[in-house]
Amino acid sequence: MLRRLLFTLVSVYVAAGAAYAQSKPTLTVYTYSSFAGKYGPGKTVKERFEAICACELVWVTSEDAGSMVGRLRLEGEDTKADAVVGLDMNLAAEAKTLGIFAPHGVKVSDLSLPIEWSDETFIPFDWGYLAFVYDSTKLSNPPKSLKELVENPNGPKIVLQDPRTSAPGLGFLLWMRQVYGDKAEEAWAQLKPRIVTFTKGWSEAYGLFMKGEADMVMSYTTSPAYHIVAEKKENYKAAAFAEGHYLHVELAGMTRTTKQPELAKKFMEFVLSEPFQSAMPEGNWMMPAKTPQTGLPAAFKGLVQPEKALLFTPEEVQQNRRAFTDAWLNAAAR
Repeated sequence: MLRRLLFTLVSVYVAAGAAYAQSKPTLTVYTYSSFAGKYGPGKTVKERFEAICACELVWVTSEDAGSMVGRLRLEGEDTKADAVVGLDMNLAAEAKTLGIFAPHGVKVSDLSLPIEWSDETFIPFDWGYLAFVYDSTKLSNPPKSLKELVENPNGPKIVLQDPRTSAPGLGFLLWMRQVYGDKAEEAWAQLKPRIVTFTKGWSEAYGLFMKGEADMVMSYTTSPAYHIVAEKKENYKAAAFAEGHYLHVELAGMTRTTKQPELAKKFMEFVLSEPFQSAMPEGNWMMPAKTPQTGLPAAFKGLVQPEKALLFTPEEVQQNRRAFTDAWLNAAAR
């Protein structure tokens, strides 16, 4: 009799727990792999949002921002995404044409971006300047301009990301256009002999650089902060280029097909809150869109500060991306 009673009580407890778990709504958020990975801010963001939402946040990852847009295009209105974190400004216009994003409805003010922001669809959550990172113990005299990098036949070997699948890869494609204009194809041909490879995403490229496969890697001016904080190493630097650096702004948006519209809206408001923003500098190793009240970590204060921000508008990128990519492919095929 006692055994039966205990069994009944345990069964009721398990059933109640299962019912409670099922009653918690789920918010599915698409992002890129390094954001939700072991060393990214995804775990912290998830814990902090779940502490206030009475829900479960589930990350669904793609290799990079470009891959994420491709996935959303294939899924269309059947996408399971309630929100997306990790699009970038260069892909904003293209993402809007998918027709699956809703206005965020969040008051966006007091941002720390180097540009003015006004967009009803996407919210910026962090930003940084693209830059070539190198090991100063191995490369004592890095190039001081993009033209020096491109035009010196004895210059450093580099690893880049594919502009068709990678946000920094696309950013560098646009950086080349900003500096070389219609001569970009010839510049690519000059640079080609010293390009070790084009990887699908940032993580793979940075990994090859860290293994010593290249002298420099396309990354961000903020990347050295990671090595300073996490590894206590100050030999990794970002090269400052005289022409200026291309600006990279990362975005979040909510879908109009979400089954959790109130929860998705709450998440969008959370993106610019202190708990989310304070996780960006030493989680995603980027500049927060809104500087936390505690300020930036010490490791961020000695980083390269570009004198000029290079940038195409999202509409210009959408209009010219195919032509710029075709020119790159033609140069790569020579």
